[in-house]
Amino acid sequence: MKFLSCFMDMKSIDCIPLVTERKSWSSCLCGLIPATALLCMIYFIGSSYVAPENKEKAFTWGVADILHGSKVENCKNQCRPPGTEPLPEGILERTSNLQMRPLWGFPKKDNLSTSLFAVAVGIKQKDPVHKMVKKFLSSGFVVMLFHYDGVVDEWNAFEWNNKVIHISARNQTKWWFAKRFLHPDIVSEYSYIFLWDEDLGVEDFHPKKYVSIVEHEGLEISQPALDPAKSEVHHQITARGRKSIVHRRTFKHGGNGTVCDGRSKAPPCTGWIEMMAPVFSRAAWRCVWYMIQNDLIHAWGLDMQLGYCAQGDRTKKIGVVDAEYIVHYNRPTLGSTAEKNHSTVESEHENKKSSHLHWKDPRVEVRRQSYIELDIFRKRWKRAVKNDMCWIDPYQ
Repeated sequence: MKFLSCFMDMKSIDCIPLVTERKSWSSCLCGLIPATALLCMIYFIGSSYVAPENKEKAFTWGVADILHGSKVENCKNQCRPPGTEPLPEGILERTSNLQMRPLWGFPKKDNLSTSLFAVAVGIKQKDPVHKMVKKFLSSGFVVMLFHYDGVVDEWNAFEWNNKVIHISARNQTKWWFAKRFLHPDIVSEYSYIFLWDEDLGVEDFHPKKYVSIVEHEGLEISQPALDPAKSEVHHQITARGRKSIVHRRTFKHGGNGTVCDGRSKAPPCTGWIEMMAPVFSRAAWRCVWYMIQNDLIHAWGLDMQLGYCAQGDRTKKIGVVDAEYIVHYNRPTLGSTAEKNHSTVESEHENKKSSHLHWKDPRVEVRRQSYIELDIFRKRWKRAVKNDMCWIDPYQ
């Protein structure tokens, strides 16, 4: 009743003096405090006897929410390959290899290869290819043949045929194959990737010794030297030096007017190899693979930029191995299997067609395309350098 009279007093506030108003508010508060305190006591006492189990659940849910939120926050910071979010971390297999597996049982662990030899081949060059494959297989390499002429079955005559991996695509270069079948994650288990042409002689070459030399010398990108007496040498830096194990520069002038001396710090005088028999470390290949343009299959111009993938100073990390050398026969084969180009000129009347065969030398066309791609690659490099404001050229 006090509360009601207090409320009614407030409604008639205009008729009550100020002192009376204060007394009425004091009376109202004095009535509310005991009632509020009594209600709070009843709530807490009741909750302690009636629902202890619910209180425990509420506490547990609160802690769980905190832990879940923390877990989600931590998981957001995990570096996971795109597309693997629905999978538990432990099931992810991030890499692969080219090791062939038996249909039953397991291969011996001591037979696992640590290096890969890949070569673009045509059946017309079966003799030098046969010698190369035998040497690399006997040295414990995984061997992959890129068949650019589409001929695969004729290699069945060789005893090693079922021990190598065959990939066939007509009229494609080794760089086309490499870009599509040697992704860094696929070949990441191999310490070195040999990516060679088919017209090479390996009578004086030993794969295991070569690997031991490049490891000792710290070469990330290399090639075996060319025997100058038996090879066609295009660049002096690739010619074998008889008094050294490895050389990283040349002091001889190139045939194209290039002057090389002790002050030279750029390709092709130093920090450079040719592209017929390159050997890449795992780290270098990961970089080089990304630089190979998907649509420029001849890869001209790539050799001048390999130094950026040398994992350090190109004048030290790139070299030519003299102790293990090869012969470059220089047998041009690209384009030899290409079909002749035909152009048909039709007259106004369909029944009077005349076809004129315009034959083009495939080798000339391949050469022309190589120069076109070289120009495209150089322009792309310049544009990429210009547009990347964060990139710093270590050789400028």
